[in-house]
Amino acid sequence: MNTKLYKQVLSLTGSLMAAAEQKNQKRFDGFYGELKQLCEANENTDKDHPVQWETLADFTEDLALAINIYEHALVKAEAINSKDFCSSIGFSIGSLNAELGNNEAAISALEKAKVSANKIPDKELKAEIHDLLTALK
Repeated sequence: MNTKLYKQVLSLTGSLMAAAEQKNQKRFDGFYGELKQLCEANENTDKDHPVQWETLADFTEDLALAINIYEHALVKAEAINSKDFCSSIGFSIGSLNAELGNNEAAISALEKAKVSANKIPDKELKAEIHDLLTALK
């Protein structure tokens, strides 16, 4: 991943978190717009990376839209064969679908995330995927 891009995403994440904690919607919307613009500017370039899309989805308040952005991020993660991103993004897709009552879609996403998670060291994420999958079945 491009270091400059990573630093930009990290900085915007911090700014978004601060605006959310301050309950400053105007600032939040401004930083969200910057992140969205960054994602769109890097689309289909050598700077395109799932981390920016996953971060955008993380801060998207509309759950259905967030799922769509996570699915876009998942395509990017699969393209670079990143099991870490596939696992975390899949978990997010599953969680949001479960929250919306779309259990079939949630189970499908979580089963894919579980397969990806078999190849990562993050035991906490593996457990979260397993627990939510078990609860939905």
